[in-house]
Order: sequence, then C-alpha cells, then structure tokens
Amino acid sequence: MRKKAFGKGRHLLPEERARAFELVLSGMPVKEVAGEFGCEQSTVYLICQQRGEPRRRLPEWVDNPRRLSVEEREEIRAGLAAGRSFRQIARELDRHPSTVSREVRRNGGRARYLAVKAHRRARRSARRPKEQKLAGNRWLFRRVMIGLLKDWSPEQISIRLRLDFPDDEGMRISPETIYHSIYIQAKGQLRKDLARHLRSGRTRRKPRGTANRQGQLTGMVSISQRPPQVEDRAVPGHWEGDLIVGKGGRSFIGTLVERNTRFVMLVRLGNEKTTEMVCEQIGQKILTLPGQLRQTLTWDQGKEMAGHARFSENTGIPVFFCDPHSPWQRGTNENTNGLLRQYLPKGSDLAVHGQVELDRIAAKLNNRPRKTLDIRTPNEKMNELLLR
Repeated sequence: MRKKAFGKGRHLLPEERARAFELVLSGMPVKEVAGEFGCEQSTVYLICQQRGEPRRRLPEWVDNPRRLSVEEREEIRAGLAAGRSFRQIARELDRHPSTVSREVRRNGGRARYLAVKAHRRARRSARRPKEQKLAGNRWLFRRVMIGLLKDWSPEQISIRLRLDFPDDEGMRISPETIYHSIYIQAKGQLRKDLARHLRSGRTRRKPRGTANRQGQLTGMVSISQRPPQVEDRAVPGHWEGDLIVGKGGRSFIGTLVERNTRFVMLVRLGNEKTTEMVCEQIGQKILTLPGQLRQTLTWDQGKEMAGHARFSENTGIPVFFCDPHSPWQRGTNENTNGLLRQYLPKGSDLAVHGQVELDRIAAKLNNRPRKTLDIRTPNEKMNELLLR
C-alpha cells in the first residue's frame, strides 16, 4: 500500500490532491483518505477547504436511529394533544427529554406542532451542501460587506444587525457564518481582500504570547495603591499605557487607552524608547485632554517609564505600576494592542508611520462599535462624558 511507502507530512501531487478530494466527496472518512495517500489528516482537510467544499456531501436523508422518524413525530404530536409533558413523551419514545423539547420548540411549539411538516423540515435541513445564507439575501450581504469594510469584526456585525433590525429574522446571521463566507466560500482575491479587513488578517486563530518586560523602577507606586474608583471604571479619566514594538525591537509606538470609554490615543516614538523620549511624548499627548480626563496612568514595569516622577510633575498625573508578569492588570490596553495589530502588524517597521497616520488609525478604532460598550463606539461614549 502507498501509505507504507511514505512518512507523515508528505505533500501530495496535484493529481493526488484531486483524487483525495473525490474520495472525501464519495463518503470515505478523512482518516482513511489520509492513510491511502500517506499524509496527515490535516492535509486532507486543507485540500477540501481550499476547494471551497464541505468535507463530505451527505445524502439528502439517511435513516439513522439518532434521528427522529416520522412515526416518532406522530407520537410526539399525539402526546402533545393529550396534554402530556415532554418528559412523559420522551419516556414513551425512549428519547432524552431535551430531544423532544427542542423538536417541538423549533417547529411551532405545543399549539402548532405538526408531525409531517416537522419531518419535511428536518429532511430539508439535512441536505448537503447547505445554501449560502449571504448568497440568498442581497440586502443582508450588503450590510455584512459594509461592516467588514469598516473593519468591524463578524461578532460586532452580527450584534449590530440584531439592534438595527429587531423585527426582521431575515437580517440575522451568526459570526461563524460570516467567517465561513470569508474563509470557505470566498475565492481568490475576494477572499484576500475580505480577510485583510479582519482584526488578525489570518484564516486561523493563533494563541497570543504573554511575554513581559522585567525590571525594578525607583520610587514606583504599586497598582495595589491605585484609587478604588479606577477598578470599577465608574469615573472617566483613568488611562492604561504601553509600547508596541516593531521589527527587530527597533521601532516603537506608545498606546494610551481610557478605561471607561476604551478611547485610544497613539504616540509616535520612531526608533527611540528612552525614558526621556517616552515620558515627553506621552505627556504632550495626554495634556491635549480636558482636565477632568487626566486622572491616573497605569503602566507595566518597563524601563521606558523610569522617569515617571518627572512625568507626574509635568502633567499632574500619578503613575501606578502593575505587578511583574501580570498583563491582565492592564487588560484594556492589552486588548487594544491586539486590535492595533490589524493596522500595525508584528514584524513591521513602526517608524514609517507618522503621527497623522497614527491619529487616523486611532480614529478608526474609536469609531468601531464595541461589545463591552453595548455596541456604542468609544467616540460616542467620550462625547457623552464631555457633554455632561
């Protein structure tokens, strides 16, 4: 057999990839297809994904003891008519009560359940491949594309559609369906263009590292001494700050995020992160804010904030420092740095971005609806505070 002649991780030739794809569509398990060609199962999955097809095309209907039969559905209808509970009906059918309750709920409830209609619906639902939801609703497709082009995440688009169209079931779409439309159904340049507007720019999720700088700064004040009102986010004006680092650790950008509104400000540092440079530039930026929005600043224990005493003297803003290896103590800033990587990718030269461009990037984030703000934008939240 070919699977004995080759080791794992083998690359398939074009004709072998086509044949593997045909075998999967014919119903052969992916594990057996991988064994036939001496490759990893992940290789077979990738072949199917790249060709824009599901891993298996199921027949329209296959008798399966896990599926309710039309006779069982008639028993459910009769039980409902007799006023029996879901548990009583399930006991008679030797099914789990949740199986019966879900069946009734998705098919009109107790008052409108019809066995034949429910069975037809189940048969339609079992058909493969599924019709693309976006392909069948041009208005929904347009709204999703507008959201993606604004750099909104699929989750933000999904929630916003429910808010904008509360009574229109046709304008519902899950984040997973949007991701599927981009990564599986979209092809060629369209797929690349859409993926570019996603936060990560990747087609697969990737765990994020948690490396932290170390060092002890003179006269630093611990986060444990920070005022209690900072923690509950009830009062605006409390900021979290950090640096994002470019290619080879030779270029830097300062990031500031307000804890209450998630409002972002970016500071160009070029190729320098000396404490004089960082404290001066961060100070100048934060002094552009109204006085009521300049309360505290929380930073990690990076050496770039070694001049925190002079910074506080010049700005009137006390600086509090996180514990070592505790990035969650600046969770708002850590999350924002992740969002910024959509525009400022890791491994790129950050010094090429001028302050005008950084302000434009910050404006994009500040005009993006946030789930934590009930799908309002940081700009809307900040303006609300300033008008009080």
